[in-house]
Amino acid sequence: MSIDAATAIDNSAATDLTEAEIFDAHRGGKLSITSTVPLTNKRDLSIAYTPGVAEVSRAIHRNPELARTLTWAERLVVVVSDGTAVLGLGNIGPSASLPVMEGKSALFKTFGDLDSIPLVLNTTDVDEIVETLVRLRPSFGAVNLEDVAAPRCFELEEKLIEALDCPVMHDDQHGTAVVALAALTNAAKVTGRELGQLRVVVSGAGAAGIAVAEILLSAAVTDVVLLDSRGVVNSARPDLAGAAGKKAEIAGRSNPRGVEGGPAEALAGADVFIGVSSSKLDETHLALMNRDSIVFALSNPDPEVLPEVAVKYAAVVATGRSDFPNQINNVLAFPGIFRGALDAGARRITPAMKLAAARAIADLAAADLAVDYIVPSPLDPRVAPAVTAAVAAAVEAG
Repeated sequence: MSIDAATAIDNSAATDLTEAEIFDAHRGGKLSITSTVPLTNKRDLSIAYTPGVAEVSRAIHRNPELARTLTWAERLVVVVSDGTAVLGLGNIGPSASLPVMEGKSALFKTFGDLDSIPLVLNTTDVDEIVETLVRLRPSFGAVNLEDVAAPRCFELEEKLIEALDCPVMHDDQHGTAVVALAALTNAAKVTGRELGQLRVVVSGAGAAGIAVAEILLSAAVTDVVLLDSRGVVNSARPDLAGAAGKKAEIAGRSNPRGVEGGPAEALAGADVFIGVSSSKLDETHLALMNRDSIVFALSNPDPEVLPEVAVKYAAVVATGRSDFPNQINNVLAFPGIFRGALDAGARRITPAMKLAAARAIADLAAADLAVDYIVPSPLDPRVAPAVTAAVAAAVEAG
């Protein structure tokens, strides 16, 4: 069966889910711990637990570096959330976020063959979260931040990167950005353009929107305009002039033509729309974009504009949903990024590693490139190994 056929079957199955099926699958949670060694007789017990385990603990006490190979810690990813920005549900708290984090851990195992546990914290204080993870550091090897609201997510990620000697990444920011860049790379090719020629509008100046803008700017896109709830993000805007923070910083690096106003002014003559907010895109604004435009309406579960409307004006349309073509899904990126970083012994996830991941994802779709196939399926078994290898190579290259 082809990848496209398998995806079509999976998409069809996803459209007729029942509430009973969903709740039955979540009953008791979606994760469990299993032993990697036999425990069927006294000898097994003596090796895995006492007295044998004491020899391993003594060895690690003498040489702490042995914990990397004699425990699971350095291959364990913790999925950390405070429950303040969960999917499209908003601030629902840590307990309600746990099913999502369990799902994320299941994805790490399925697609990256990495053990992972969810860790939801009953605090929104950045310093308390940092202190908690610093204290827990001997127990894990990497941190996947998930569903932490902006702008605290920026400060939290920065402080954790400085405080911990292991890979840390806020996937809502960087996973989204990596896959968006991969998709845009191929969308530009299929419409006969270069990345550097594109005028891009990003709707949403929160965690994902700023990260998308940053990775596009680092990948030779020079004309990026962001929109937030107040309109075009411009360094001359009264609320941003002289301000601090990520939004003010990206305002100074984007919008080279000094566009002002709202969606209509931003989209006039634009080639690309990337939506990572809950705002809706008016059909009249789509008509203002250049011919053969590219529309990524990534808000879930409701895209900024439905594909059947967008295709009236755009040559390439993508969403974040599995029931439409061109699904831009973080699962294409994060398992391989973390696996590659851990395989290579990296202590940081760098911009070069993210760019390498985006190139690897784009390359996998290049042979069969079409307007309805600009990124591989999230179920394509080639993806995680390719991203892992590309990220590890980027680490080795320095």
